[in-house]
Amino acid sequence: MGKYKEKRDKINTLVDKNKFYTTNDAISILKEVDASKFNETIDLSVQLGIDPKKSDQQIKYAIVPPHSLGKPVKVLAVCNGDNQAKAKEAGADIVGGEEIVEKILSEKWVDYDVVISTPDLMPKLGKCGQVLGPKGIMPSPKMGTVTKDISKAINEAKAGRIEIKNDKLALANFPVAKKSFEKDQILDNILFLMNSLNSAKPSSSKGVYLKKVTLSSTMGPGIKIDVSSLKDDIKKLSGVSV
Repeated sequence: MGKYKEKRDKINTLVDKNKFYTTNDAISILKEVDASKFNETIDLSVQLGIDPKKSDQQIKYAIVPPHSLGKPVKVLAVCNGDNQAKAKEAGADIVGGEEIVEKILSEKWVDYDVVISTPDLMPKLGKCGQVLGPKGIMPSPKMGTVTKDISKAINEAKAGRIEIKNDKLALANFPVAKKSFEKDQILDNILFLMNSLNSAKPSSSKGVYLKKVTLSSTMGPGIKIDVSSLKDDIKKLSGVSV
């Protein structure tokens, strides 16, 4: 109880709940808070100016950050012919064709983290929607997991690609780094990912797009980011006004 109170008091000292911090300052605070004994994940939560009920305003894509979070993923590649050899060479953990579809359907089999399919097998794999959909691993062209370039998709999955998508409240929550990263590496990933999110703004979304941004770690505090300052940082990176 004493150690917990000590950590809580330190967090309360470091973080003013009514203040908005620059990205650099927020990173420094998270690095300073010793909240756990394991290597925590640092996450961003972004309130977007979109209507999540409109299909043309959905945010859903995947991207590989400059610095990988290093989380191992088990990849299932669903393909036929020469693509199976390419998938194995690229490092897919499980490779198969129509027999894989039957296994998923008959056994409700989901012993993998990512499913990547070639377009020709999607009509058959589509029957597995009730099994794969609830797990969030149904292949999708938007996420780059339905593709003719099976090798590239597997390489990206293994490299630690990050999925960015909004929920029903127009929030996008996604990991950006590990707490063990250097501050510059954390900042690199944040600006890279936020630049990509800004570029993904739907043309039909009007008004303010990046409304609120919060940076947090697994066991640490949530820190409110000054969006104007963050936009300036993104502009410096991309050269485009946000």
